[in-house]
Amino acid sequence: MGGLLSERSGVTNIALEGFMLMGAFAAVAGTWFSGNPFVGLVVAMLTGGIGAAIFAFWAVSLRADQIVAGTAIVLLGLGLTSFLTEQIWGQAGGSPTVQRLPSIGAGLNILIPVAYLLVPLTHWFLFKTKAGLRVMACGEHPAAAQSVGIDVARYRYAMVITSGVLAAVGGAYLSIGDLSQFSTNMTAGRGFIALAAVIFGNWIPWATLGAALLFGFAQAMRFQ
Repeated sequence: MGGLLSERSGVTNIALEGFMLMGAFAAVAGTWFSGNPFVGLVVAMLTGGIGAAIFAFWAVSLRADQIVAGTAIVLLGLGLTSFLTEQIWGQAGGSPTVQRLPSIGAGLNILIPVAYLLVPLTHWFLFKTKAGLRVMACGEHPAAAQSVGIDVARYRYAMVITSGVLAAVGGAYLSIGDLSQFSTNMTAGRGFIALAAVIFGNWIPWATLGAALLFGFAQAMRFQ
């Protein structure tokens, strides 16, 4: 949903993989120092938001090539998390185990229903609110949106930062939801899969959910 919002505003967010990786690391680091996984989740969201703000500055304010800027964020996330893992815990490749986020039963983490809830919320925001319609106008006809007084840059900043926060939550699920530690490059391309799901779903929330479930099913089949 984060990638979809960014794309709808007119910014191709290749950096999702980097935001997920930063979020996965920050969630473990926040949990390690605070002893509370919910604090770790908040730290992950803040980290994703900061990373996305940097990407938005490059892509929106400086009008850098979005693909190049996004790739730079991915490489930065991979290198920085590997470096900090060794600096903080004195070991390469991964962190010690930390406390996980609680489950809601049947082995399902608390973030799973949150993920599903984001789909109707995103649909409602985009198609039922004035702000959502303005976001889509910024993506489809930015010059026309600008001509009627819509601040295109502000809406793009908001959507890119939101995408960074949501991607970081996805990364936090991997490290303190599904597992209880961070390992180098643990996202393993899931950010790019998310971007593919957005395109496969034709930039529509419910269709994107279907695409994500399809890719997830294929991955689960491989593990089995």
